[in-house]
Amino acid sequence: MAQPAQRNLGRLSEIAQVAVRHGFGYWFDTHRLTDLFPRRGPRVELDGQPSQRGAHLREMLDELGPTFVKFGQLLSTRPDVLPPDIIAELRGLQDDVRPFPLADVEQVVEEELGLTIPQLFTEFEERPVAAASIGQVHRATLPNGRRVAVKVQRPGAPRQIEADIALLYQAARLAKERVRALDFIDAHQLVDEFARQIRQELDYRLEARNADAFHRNFAGHPHVRVPRVFWSYTRSRVLTLDWLDGVQVADIHPDEWSVEERRDLAHLMAETWMTMIFRHGFFHGDPHPANILVLGRGDQIGLVDFGAVGKLTDDDLTKLTRMFIDAAAENVEALPKRLADLGVRYPKEREEEFLAELREMYYRYYGASLAEIDPLQVIREVFQLIYSMNLQLPARFLLLDRAIATLGSVGIDLYPDFNVFEVARPYARSLLLDRFGPRRMASRARKESFRLGQMALELPYQLHDTLEQVRDGQIEVGFVHKGLDDLLNRLDVVFNRLVIAMIVAGGLIGSSLIGIFAKAGPQVLGINIISALGFALSGLLGMWLLWGVVRSGRL
Repeated sequence: MAQPAQRNLGRLSEIAQVAVRHGFGYWFDTHRLTDLFPRRGPRVELDGQPSQRGAHLREMLDELGPTFVKFGQLLSTRPDVLPPDIIAELRGLQDDVRPFPLADVEQVVEEELGLTIPQLFTEFEERPVAAASIGQVHRATLPNGRRVAVKVQRPGAPRQIEADIALLYQAARLAKERVRALDFIDAHQLVDEFARQIRQELDYRLEARNADAFHRNFAGHPHVRVPRVFWSYTRSRVLTLDWLDGVQVADIHPDEWSVEERRDLAHLMAETWMTMIFRHGFFHGDPHPANILVLGRGDQIGLVDFGAVGKLTDDDLTKLTRMFIDAAAENVEALPKRLADLGVRYPKEREEEFLAELREMYYRYYGASLAEIDPLQVIREVFQLIYSMNLQLPARFLLLDRAIATLGSVGIDLYPDFNVFEVARPYARSLLLDRFGPRRMASRARKESFRLGQMALELPYQLHDTLEQVRDGQIEVGFVHKGLDDLLNRLDVVFNRLVIAMIVAGGLIGSSLIGIFAKAGPQVLGINIISALGFALSGLLGMWLLWGVVRSGRL
């Protein structure tokens, strides 16, 4: 059992050397980790400057390999863990690695689909069009002539990922034991989240179901295409989708597109995501320019890569609407509660500070037109608040933040005057009208009436169960006394004085009896010496007790 842990520690030491080489040696010095990870080789000094650390961290994760790139991508969605300057850099991480050979592709396809590639496809291009850490995509043709994209998983991907996850758990344990500066982060929970996310990506059937949902939602849409899933050619390690023939937004050159075309494309992308968020409640979590294809001359886009998706329930949208209403009505004091309703958690002892920060940020932008507001600056400020206050956000809202921030950044790259808030405004207004329209209010009233009716029916049974638990002694009632400490202290003083008074009285009585009845033994001035000593001690104790009572001011 010690051998894997020893190998992990050796690998962690190698990672530490890479970190030192990229300028993070100061971090190991600061947190006294040099006994575990001694330095070897050259290093760069950063001194933790925000202007450098994000770029160097991104370069370090790139060098460490695909799993660490994916972990960096997860961290880019966690403004509660990392400051905004680092998050901005980590968003540039690309999961792009060397492709694996066709022989491995053929092996996986045959194991999953039960037939060879020539039996399944009339054409299958040997050179992949894209390669990532988990799999790669090949262009192929079905027997019916349909052009498809076939995504095939790397043969050793699960084993490598599990080894890297074990390594990350080891690092999380060391961080908890040795790095006090990271106490505000639950490192184990962070690795849990990453492990859950990347293990889901290993099952291509989940991505296929996501693609199917987007395909249904945008069926018949004139400007958005989502590839159809071919389920008979899809398994846990093979995913087959319609081929979308287009140009990645990342490959668009400003010189080849007019300003108007780029503006329309940016607005079309933003409108597509606003439709997903506000109308479908199911959105693509990574609107990266490589995941959006331009079909034709910008009047139609195609979406690919459906591994990261976010879901907003009807209740989420209702709570978001209430928050919008409070913000529009300048009811800033209600915003912490609205955020808490959405699942945002913050330290209760810092509630006043949180409200003050929200109020300051709100009034900084209130009254300004959307054209005057830089959305990326707003998002950066929100991320800075999340980080400084150690806020905990539900995963779906972290993904929503990331999607909107990425969308805003991609839109500005296409068209410098693009403002994602201007595109979102009509959708938010439509959401407000829809949530508080007569039909929706009547529907909500029916649902609430039904729920209250169910609660009323269940109440007698719940009361009966509670009384039975009380009868059987299964319910324990605990009392917390408040304000009794002072009373207990006073009672303690009273009892101490009473005990001393009893000792004084007993000493006086005992000494008197000894003086009366003791005829033998040493005497002083005709009084038995023991009796004299008893009188003296009792007198001293009595004087001490009297002095204590006088000093307390209570006679």
